[in-house]
Parts: sequence; structure tokens; C-alpha cells
Amino acid sequence: MKRQLTAIIEREGDGYVALCPELDIASQGDTVQEARENLREALELFFESASVEEVKTRLREEVYVTQVEVAVG
Repeated sequence: MKRQLTAIIEREGDGYVALCPELDIASQGDTVQEARENLREALELFFESASVEEVKTRLREEVYVTQVEVAVG
């Protein structure tokens, strides 16, 4: 079974951090692609080892990524 999850990737220092907000799982890498791949691996390991109850407890079914315009200064 496959599932689509969100990956938010941002630069941190000399590398990149990837976060899956649905499960609050993160990973990192030297490039965007490496961070994304490492996050995918971390998520697969979570689903392989977590109990059904843990998945239910952690999984947020609805996550929205959007932009907000704000006044500054």
C-alpha cells in the first residue's frame, strides 16, 4: 500500500532538513534530494516498526501547506 505524505524541506546551515508534518518525523541531508530520500526512508521504517495504535495516535489526516501575506514594519 502507498500513501502520499507531505515533505517540507528547508535549508539549515550547510544542509537541509525534511519534515513530514502528518507524523512529526524529520530527517536531513546534504542536498534537497538527499533530505527527501532520507525522510522517505525514515517514514518507511516508522511504518514497518510502529503499531497500528501508534500510527493512529500520531497521524494527522489533514495538513495544509499554504502561504500567508503579512504586513511587516
